[in-house]
Amino acid sequence: MRVAIAHEWLTTLGGSERVVGALLEMYPEARVYTTFLSSRNLPPEMLAWDVETSFVQKLPFLGKVAQKYIPLFPLAFESFDFTGYDLVISSSSACAKGVLTGPRTAHICYCHTPLRYAWEPFLDTRFHNGNRLLKAGNDVLLHYLRMWDRLAADRVDHFVANSRNTAAKIGKYYRREAAVINPPVDVERFPVLEEQGGYFLVVSRLVPYKKVEIAVEAFNRLGLPLRIVGDGPERERLERMAAPNIEFLGYATEEELPGLVGRCQALIFPGEEDFGMVPVEAMAAGRPVIGLGRGGLLESVVDGKTGILFPEPAAGSLIEAVSRFSPGDFKPKAISRHASGFSRERFQKEMGAFVEARMKEAARGETASARTRRSPGRTAGKAAPRTGKTQEKK
Repeated sequence: MRVAIAHEWLTTLGGSERVVGALLEMYPEARVYTTFLSSRNLPPEMLAWDVETSFVQKLPFLGKVAQKYIPLFPLAFESFDFTGYDLVISSSSACAKGVLTGPRTAHICYCHTPLRYAWEPFLDTRFHNGNRLLKAGNDVLLHYLRMWDRLAADRVDHFVANSRNTAAKIGKYYRREAAVINPPVDVERFPVLEEQGGYFLVVSRLVPYKKVEIAVEAFNRLGLPLRIVGDGPERERLERMAAPNIEFLGYATEEELPGLVGRCQALIFPGEEDFGMVPVEAMAAGRPVIGLGRGGLLESVVDGKTGILFPEPAAGSLIEAVSRFSPGDFKPKAISRHASGFSRERFQKEMGAFVEARMKEAARGETASARTRRSPGRTAGKAAPRTGKTQEKK
């Protein structure tokens, strides 16, 4: 079976890239198709992937203004030729689902989230602008992206969502049903450590929708030690806000992160995520999560047993949760056992079974997308509970 994987872009090793890595272990001969690749922050194992990039790779100043090229990403994915493939798996948080496949090629979309900045601009504000003229232009752009994204969803034969939360959004925005298979987490990489530090920890890209400023404001008032791992355009602003008890560590290597996570008092997770792999990594290390009780966190954290959930995305709500936190109330080994249910092996087993079943249906001539359309009265996300070298396209 010839398999291709479509993925948004390759610039760092994040949660969605770990999904691609797990899929490549399942289908080692697969080629990865993506808009562009930047090798600066990629680990060696990703540089060894067989990758084909789009025309976006050749655009000027790509490293500095990649976000400005987002309107071209739909065209980039439509430009790839998947003739001869039996299966295309799109790893999509934006436009990868929009690839064009023929009637003999099955297309399964593993959806991390629908196009967030188009459908939920109140959460992802990257296209917000105080200038009225620029705001009007951005509003037109988002309108176009919503129309394209809705049509692109009809090209998918089967949706798989990373959480019930994402499955509900797929039902809302695309009117499609989605199976639910939680993403692969390398839980073995985060051992339970005996030695504990006295600090709380945030691990996050420093972008607005991650709401790290809530943690900064809360710990300014609490006066407790907080370490922040990650980088991004918000870093300078957050550093100016932060009191001396808050330390910004920048990016942590794959070798450094397990120790930082394993020694913290608790992971602070102030934003709303569609699933959220970082909290599962913290729980794998036996560390409780103090996080916003919305989105995917409701599916991974057990309030009072593996963490504390606070109700509002506000510093006062987080302060109240931290004030209730006592390390002795949590059992590290029990937390780690809970996290083991989100392992990489579990993902590969569930995803493999899903792909096999859909390919058998295709071989029998059953119509894929027609069966997975939502009909009146049906609920999205009901099915399937969780239980080479870089080559530029010519």
